[in-house]
Amino acid sequence: MGKKGKILYLYSEVMGYTIAVIKEIIQNGYDVYLVHWGNKKKTPFKIPNLSNLYLYNRSDLSLKKLEKLVTGIEPDLTLISGWMDKAYLLVARKLIKKGIPVVAGFDDQWEGSFRQFVATLLGRIGIFKSFFSHAWVAGPCQFEYARRIGFDKNKIIFDLLSADLYLWNRIYKLCKKNKLIKYPHRFLYVGRFSKEKGLDTLIKAWSSLVKNKKDWDLKLVGSGPLFDQLKRNQGIIVKEFVQPDNLLYEALDAGCFILPSHHEQWGVVVHEFASSGLPLIISDVVGAGKTFLIHGLNGFKFKANDPADLAKKMELIIDMDDKRLFKMGLESHNLAQRITPSSAAANLLSIIR
Repeated sequence: MGKKGKILYLYSEVMGYTIAVIKEIIQNGYDVYLVHWGNKKKTPFKIPNLSNLYLYNRSDLSLKKLEKLVTGIEPDLTLISGWMDKAYLLVARKLIKKGIPVVAGFDDQWEGSFRQFVATLLGRIGIFKSFFSHAWVAGPCQFEYARRIGFDKNKIIFDLLSADLYLWNRIYKLCKKNKLIKYPHRFLYVGRFSKEKGLDTLIKAWSSLVKNKKDWDLKLVGSGPLFDQLKRNQGIIVKEFVQPDNLLYEALDAGCFILPSHHEQWGVVVHEFASSGLPLIISDVVGAGKTFLIHGLNGFKFKANDPADLAKKMELIIDMDDKRLFKMGLESHNLAQRITPSSAAANLLSIIR
C-alpha cells in the first residue's frame, strides 16, 4: 500500500494504548512521526520498533530544532497531547497559519474548577483556535469541556483513548476458557502507586471486611512512590509494574478489577480489564466508567474517597456465585468493544480524508 500521508504526534508520555492506535494509523497507509518526552515517563513502558514509526526524544530538541524537524516532515495532520509544552504550542500556531490541521488531545473532564472557568473565558475570545483546529476527546465529559472552551461541535471527534483490543481480546479468550473451569477469587488493581489513585481507600475498605473476605484476596500491580509503603501491608499481594504483554497472567488469576481513584480523567486500564472479561468496581470520578461500566450489569461504582461504600461493593462481589461473576465479565467484554484502535484511528483520519 502506498503512503497516503504523514501524521505528527507531539506528546508528553507514550503508553501501550497510544501505540495500538498508531499501529492502526500505519495500517491505513500513513507514516507516523512521534516526538515524546522520553525522560519524563511515569511508567517504564518501552516503545516497540515499528516500520513507518519515527521516534524523536523531545529532550534532545530545542525550539529551533523542533521547528526544523516539523518543517522537514511537512505533516498532513498534527496531534498534540501535552498542552503545557510551549514549544509544542508555538509549532501548532505556525501549522495552523499554513492551514494544516492541528488536533488537541483531550482527556480532561469538565469539573467546573477555577482554572477551567478561566479556560472558558479564553476560549470565548478564540485563544485555543489560534493553536488548534480540532479537539479529539476521550468521552462525553471531555466533549463538554471542549465545547465550553470554544470548539465547534463539528470540530470535535471521539475515541481519543483506546485499549489495545488486539491484545486484550486475545487475553479474554484465554481467560474465558480458564474461568469456566474455575473462577478466581481475587480483586486486582493495576496502575500507578500514587495518592490520586485512591489506594488508601482500597486498603481501608479491604481491611474493614475482616472475615467477610471469605476466600478472596487482593493484588496490586504497578510502580510509583507508594510502592514501599504498600509492600508493608500484610495480607495484600504487591507486584512491580509489568509490560502490557505480561498482564495476561494477572487477568487470568483475577476475578474483579478495582480502580478506586480519587481523581481520574479517563483510565484506559478500565477499558483493558473490561475487555479481558472482568467485573469492575470503580469510583464515580473515573471518566472511562461512563463508557465501560453500567452499574449492576458488569460491576459497581462507588463514591470516591468512601472506604465504607467501596467495602459494600466488594462484599456484593464476594457474595455472588461464580456463574453470576462470569456473566458480569461477559458484559464487561461486550461493553469494551464500544471503542477500538480502529475507531480511534478512523476518527482522527476523518479530518484529512
